[in-house]
Amino acid sequence: MIRLPKQWAPMPLMAGVCYMTLGQDIQIGPLHFTVIRILVAVGVIRVMIRGERIAGGMNRLDRMMVGWGIFAAISSVFHEPFSSALVYRLGWIYDSCGFYFLLRIFLQGAESVYTIAKIIIIVLVPVALEMVSERVTGKNSFSFLGGVALDCEVRDGKIRAQGPFAHSILAGTVGAVCWPLALLFWKQNRKLAVLGLATGIAIVLASKSSGPIMTTMLITGGLFVWKIRQHTRLIRRGVLVLIVLCHMAMEAPVYYLLARIDLTGSSTGWHRAELINAAIIHLEEWWLGGTDRTRHWMPSGVDWNKNHTDITNHYIKMGVIGGLPLMFMFIGIVVTGFKVIGEELRARKDEPTENRFLIWIFGAILLGHALTFVSVCYFDQSIVFFLLILAIIGSLRSWRKTPKPALPQGKPVIAN
Repeated sequence: MIRLPKQWAPMPLMAGVCYMTLGQDIQIGPLHFTVIRILVAVGVIRVMIRGERIAGGMNRLDRMMVGWGIFAAISSVFHEPFSSALVYRLGWIYDSCGFYFLLRIFLQGAESVYTIAKIIIIVLVPVALEMVSERVTGKNSFSFLGGVALDCEVRDGKIRAQGPFAHSILAGTVGAVCWPLALLFWKQNRKLAVLGLATGIAIVLASKSSGPIMTTMLITGGLFVWKIRQHTRLIRRGVLVLIVLCHMAMEAPVYYLLARIDLTGSSTGWHRAELINAAIIHLEEWWLGGTDRTRHWMPSGVDWNKNHTDITNHYIKMGVIGGLPLMFMFIGIVVTGFKVIGEELRARKDEPTENRFLIWIFGAILLGHALTFVSVCYFDQSIVFFLLILAIIGSLRSWRKTPKPALPQGKPVIAN
């Protein structure tokens, strides 16, 4: 990482994310130094040695990330014991902000984004092959690293592959949010594009989970909205009206539609809907700064924590950790990402269509993350892929200051 050119510097980071489990770490007292944390530290050393800086300076999205970190640290005062809560949050902040800002430094323009997209496609190929092997053999080859079991999870007779990730849903989600990056190469390098598409879809199917399939469908739908992009405001309002009408027509709240989603025959959508309902009912327990106990919210708990139920919603997880302030700050980050996408599309209205579609792809991926957060909590290294798309979006404005064209010759698959 220290010696590579800047645009290739993310390769060791992404390799560490995709080839190492959370079981690989160094423990010093209460501190856990995972491979990702070690790589982030090396990245910081590189940046200090080379004097590298964020292209274009700090922007609104960067400041939102800093604000989120501050709110997360402050929320420690609402939890016991304070020292343990603070250590946990500082580690969490270090992972998220460290990875995000390193990528912001490494992503200096369109060329570097193409490079990291190529890196992700290539790095994920062995992961996809291993997960397909899991589906056939029922054994996880990453188990020797610790952190994941040798025997794959089997639900309703179906093997669910997870690779190096902590859960099959998270593994499948990584494939779902990464396959659109292959569209960047559809005209320039068709073989690489097909490889990227096959890799992402293989990971999704090997996970045998409804969530990643839904994420894939949502992102695909978001990409095809490009054809009618001039009507996006009408579409947003229409979706909002539809949600209100469903809420009025249904006996249960509208979020119980999650209970009806089952694309694999083994989904637990009811739990996700019930979790949202429980969080609303117990709002007074966590709204200010979070809570140390959610076990009583649901009739089921989790083996790894006697105080909590299974929080399968990333937004609610933010609330449990830091209350409504942290939850709203996190939602603000997502909303800011969408605003930046919109601003960049308007600012580039005179640029070629393929340049603008490139930005639209990133917006579709962010949409996939935003909706997936309703049913999945990213509690392992999969969060890096969300930070990656945020870093790409955060770097968009600096591209306009570059005299080079935003894209090489050619255009993505559905740009027109």
